[in-house]
Amino acid sequence: MQSCKFAVRFLPLLLFAAFTSQAQTCLTSGDMDEATRSALVSAAQHDFDLLAHGDSASLKQASSASLASDFSGIESVVQENHANLSQIQASPRPPFLLKTDTTSANGEFLCGVFGARGQTADSAEFVIPNLPAGSYGIIMLDAAAKTPVVVTLILLQQNSAWKLAGLYVKNTQVAGHDAKWFADKAREFVSKGERRDAWLYFLEARDLALPVQFMTTQIGDKLYDESQANKPTDLPDAGPVELASGANKYQLTAIFPTAVGDDLDLVAKYQSPDVSNTAKTFQENEIVMKALLAKYPEFRDAFAGIVVRAVEPSGKDYGSMMSMKDIK
Repeated sequence: MQSCKFAVRFLPLLLFAAFTSQAQTCLTSGDMDEATRSALVSAAQHDFDLLAHGDSASLKQASSASLASDFSGIESVVQENHANLSQIQASPRPPFLLKTDTTSANGEFLCGVFGARGQTADSAEFVIPNLPAGSYGIIMLDAAAKTPVVVTLILLQQNSAWKLAGLYVKNTQVAGHDAKWFADKAREFVSKGERRDAWLYFLEARDLALPVQFMTTQIGDKLYDESQANKPTDLPDAGPVELASGANKYQLTAIFPTAVGDDLDLVAKYQSPDVSNTAKTFQENEIVMKALLAKYPEFRDAFAGIVVRAVEPSGKDYGSMMSMKDIK
């Protein structure tokens, strides 16, 4: 899974207090009244049960009119996760309550207390651009399924009911390991001077630590800071990086980890003028694999294999995968 970058904000407490006096506000669980908190948890558990039973029809009935009008994406999520979540009970995390009086262009909500050094243990930041006016509950539920996941529900208040307005299911482990494991391994790589491996593992740790891409937390911010402190300058991030193999030169456009079964592999993408000749492209991919390991031998310590994808200007690509032990 490709890790995503997030903007990190460090706001003094005074500025936070001024911000929350405006049209956009966010309450943590501790700031809510008991009735609101209980209603959110109850609605979330009800919707999770429908998800776990694969009951798309009832979940659609429990949704806001806007979501129900285009429900195909949610139906796909239900189908994809039904088998894993069947017979599973979920544990809810403390909810958040977002309120906006007008459609929020930037959609930035700061929840809880922010200190001079940024977020605190119970705070969170949500960035949901163009969120329509209304009151929204956001609640995560941890499901200890065969493949552990966190389910995030966005609930829209309509009169006294909380209607489903968004549903996200995300694995909390990759290749059998959680965010803490990846962070610990990243620090081991730092101690060995393998900063490229460390950077990629910190990115994976942060991705796993955050339930959804539009949320940041104190843990997520700390992992971001650690990743930035160990960010290499010779891997593609802001722009392509040249990789040479003999007289050939390749423009790498992306490098990131991904789970392949029980393994963690490395994905590398590079620019190609044309991938229609698959036999030729396969050979090019193999050259790129070998050149990658020649330039960055530390990748052998961190990944079970490499997936190389040649990408032409149209966006069409062709990929090849090999295990590390087979790349000589």
